Amino acid sequence: MGNNILYIEDNPDNMMLVKRALEAHGYILLQAMNGLDGVATAEDQEVDLILLDINLPDIDGYEVARRIRNSGKTRLAYVPIIAVTANALKGDAEKALNAGCDVYMSKPINIRELWARVEAFVPSPMTKD
Repeated sequence: MGNNILYIEDNPDNMMLVKRALEAHGYILLQAMNGLDGVATAEDQEVDLILLDINLPDIDGYEVARRIRNSGKTRLAYVPIIAVTANALKGDAEKALNAGCDVYMSKPINIRELWARVEAFVPSPMTKD
């Protein structure tokens, strides 16, 4: 297993925060600024984990998760997807999980929680033997 993480996020500030946090732990961050680019990147690159914003400018994160899970690339059926969203209404977490996400995290992003969630799926290259 590698250490490539795809973050699908349209907010440049959130992207920079997550980029700095994950690269500090040795991960490589692939970036997509909208849902369609995110799906294409997931299909074209070797991705070990996907961080997915739900509120995207083209298609929403729920649709992105569904497309990734139903992709012709079999490996994408098993790549962990963490929904990272400001949506905090009742039922939002369940909706994300039903769309194919494995975990639901709320914004604002707590860096320690992010590291823990990512590390649970993809051990940090900095802690490998």
